[in-house]
Amino acid sequence: MQVPLWLALIVVGSLGVKLIRPPWWLVAVLLLGGYLLADSLLAPVLDTAVK
Repeated sequence: MQVPLWLALIVVGSLGVKLIRPPWWLVAVLLLGGYLLADSLLAPVLDTAVK
């Protein structure tokens, strides 16, 4: 069974927010920061570090 990545992220994110209860500003900062880092000049460096 193949699940789209966006659906898996929504499910895992909603479970994490329900179980851990982080502040909403922290969730927003992490999402926005990840989006901005993925489209920046640091993306290739982060990609090699993660792999």
